[in-house]
Amino acid sequence: MLLAALALFLLSGCGERLHKQQSYVFGTLVEITIYGESEDHARQASDRVLREFDRMHHELHAWEPGPLNSLNERIAKATLHKPARATLSPELAAMLVDATRLSVRAEGLFNPAIGNLVRLWGFHSDTFVPRRPGPQDIQRLVQGHPSMEDLKIDGLRMECANPAVRLDLGGYAKGYALDVAGAMLKRQGVNNALINIGGNILALGKKGSSAWRVGIQHPRHAGALASLELHDGEAIGTSGDYQRYFELDGKRYCHLIDPRTGWPANQAEAVTILAHGPRAGTLSDAPSKPLFIAGPAGWRRMAEKMGIRDALFIAADGHVSATRALGERLLWETPAPAVSLVE
Repeated sequence: MLLAALALFLLSGCGERLHKQQSYVFGTLVEITIYGESEDHARQASDRVLREFDRMHHELHAWEPGPLNSLNERIAKATLHKPARATLSPELAAMLVDATRLSVRAEGLFNPAIGNLVRLWGFHSDTFVPRRPGPQDIQRLVQGHPSMEDLKIDGLRMECANPAVRLDLGGYAKGYALDVAGAMLKRQGVNNALINIGGNILALGKKGSSAWRVGIQHPRHAGALASLELHDGEAIGTSGDYQRYFELDGKRYCHLIDPRTGWPANQAEAVTILAHGPRAGTLSDAPSKPLFIAGPAGWRRMAEKMGIRDALFIAADGHVSATRALGERLLWETPAPAVSLVE
């Protein structure tokens, strides 16, 4: 659920028709900025998108009552000889099939099936209690080998025989929601907008004669590390260790859990991805998790596996690396860090 790019909107200028509307869903601040439309049209379009976000929030919530939670309760009672069975909505079935495909591509480092581990570490809550789970409890859940491939989906029918699976789509839903919102706005005739879901940002068109400009949050200091222009159809998303986390005995534990060990990943401070195309929102969200978990030695290979050309990786020691495609587009704040550019 942690994606924290800082939107830097330059909203000054005479005669600009700029409508901004905010809400709080997906456990974060959501903001829709529309350029060039009448106030009434912009408000109506924004209202429809925010109502859709609210619906998705309740239906896809990982721990509050709702369809996904009910599905998880059913899976928890599954056995090898009596698998859990359910009929899914068309939307949820398509999301789970897509999330499974991305999980396989990421070699399991993106794994929405490890909700029990996320819950064990205390991140199925709006507040985080500094408490380290027992190693035996962690190992028990890891040895359950929860995997998205445990879900056998045929059309709208789902079957799962592994009770260790608990679905948590927090690392997928925001990006998916960006794509939904972009399509909704275009259907309503809105072609110039910026949609920001807690730092996952999708750009449509332009802000007048200029591209939309956004910033990337510094993982250890207030304010931006860098900024860049987002062009039509581009989306940016960040996974970091600096919002959903707790500290205990001087050590930081973030919500990004390594499925291989059951422990929070600790080799990175942040990963930012820039994605393009019709599924830019989704592809700016889910792939950032495996890059973060892969760490300094593996993020570049994982980016290639996920088809990510534009990525920024900040290691736990603060060292900054970026693919050349993204690095050459970034405008660094002063003082600019030393950046290693990679192909």
